[in-house]
Amino acid sequence: MSDQPSAPAPTVGVEPDLAHHGDAEATAGLIDLAVNVRQAPLPYWLADPITATLTDLARYPDPSPARTAVAARHRRHPDEVLLTAGAAEGFVLIAQALRGVRRPVVVHPQFTEPEAALRAAGHPVERVLLDPAEDFRLDPGLVPDDADLVMIGNPTNPTSVLHPARTVAALARPGRVLVVDEAFADTTTAPGHTGEPESLAERRDLPGLLVLRSLTKTWGLAGLRIGYLLGAPDLLARLAAVQPLWAVSTPALAAASACASPVAVQAERAIAADLAADRDHLVARLADLPGVRVVGRPASAFVLLHLPGASRVRAALRDRGWAVRRGDTFPGLGPDWLRVAVRDRNTIDAFIEVLRETMEA
Repeated sequence: MSDQPSAPAPTVGVEPDLAHHGDAEATAGLIDLAVNVRQAPLPYWLADPITATLTDLARYPDPSPARTAVAARHRRHPDEVLLTAGAAEGFVLIAQALRGVRRPVVVHPQFTEPEAALRAAGHPVERVLLDPAEDFRLDPGLVPDDADLVMIGNPTNPTSVLHPARTVAALARPGRVLVVDEAFADTTTAPGHTGEPESLAERRDLPGLLVLRSLTKTWGLAGLRIGYLLGAPDLLARLAAVQPLWAVSTPALAAASACASPVAVQAERAIAADLAADRDHLVARLADLPGVRVVGRPASAFVLLHLPGASRVRAALRDRGWAVRRGDTFPGLGPDWLRVAVRDRNTIDAFIEVLRETMEA
C-alpha cells in the first residue's frame, strides 16, 4: 500500500433545482417581484367570455373556434396550432412525443421546464451555456451540428435578452426540431415596429420549427393555464397524439379566442409600450446602486441582476416584505444573480430604496 496521500476527490457542483419557480418565492404577505405575471384586472372583453362559459361546463371542450382564432392571429392555418394547458404542457408533449431524438440540447440560462420535461421523459440533456460576459447573447456556433432537438427562449427567461430572429432562425435545419419558447414575445417592442420584434411565430419556411406561446403572462391568467404551439401539421400531430383528451378547459379556450382578437392585440401592444417605459425606469434606478450590474439591454417583463452577495440580499429583502427571484436555480447562473419583475414606477421606487438600504446594511 502506498504511503502517498490519495488525491482529493473532484469538486462536484451543486445541480440547480430545475423544479424551483418564482411562485415559491412570492409567498403570502410579500410584495411580489418574483413572478413575471402582470398584475392587473382582466379587461371586460376577456373577463366576460370566460365568465360566460361557467354556465355551460357540462359540455366537453371544443377547441376548434379557439384554434381558428389563434391561427388567424398568427396568419397560419388552424392545423398549424396546438392548444395546450399552459406553455408548460407544451414542453411535456415535446419530451414525450419526440422520444427518438438522440442529442437534445437546451440553451441556458433559460426557463427550466424544457430541460426538466426532457429529463423526466428519460432524455439525456446537453446544456449550452451562454456567456454573461457577452450579455448572454446567442452564438449559433455553440450548438452542436448534430443536435436533433434544440430548445431556446426568446426573449429569454431569466436573462430578458431578445435574440435577433435571424440568429435564432440560423439554428433551424433539416433533421432537427427547433423549439423557440416565445412565452414573453408579447412583452417586447422596438422603435418603428408595430408587432412583436424578432418573433418567429409567423415563419412557415424553417424546417422543424416549433414556436411555443403563453397567454398567462400579459393577461394575468396563470391560474387558468392556456398556451399553444405553432408548427408544421405533421409535427404537431405527433405532439397531439400524446396529449390527454380535452386537455384545455372551456374557460381557457374562451380566453384563447379573446386574446387572439384584434382588440386584444392592440391592447397587448399598448401594454408592452407601457412596460418598456417602466422597465427603463427600473434599469435607470438600478444604475444608481453601486455593485449592481444589469445584463445587457432587458427586453421583457423582468430584469436580471448580478449582485455579489445576492443570496444574503434576497433573504434580507424577504424579511422586509419583498420577494425577488433567486438566480442559482437556473443553469449557467449562480448565487450572485437575482431576477426582478418590472412593476409600476411607485413600486419600483419603493423597491430601490429598500434594496439600497439592504445592500448598505
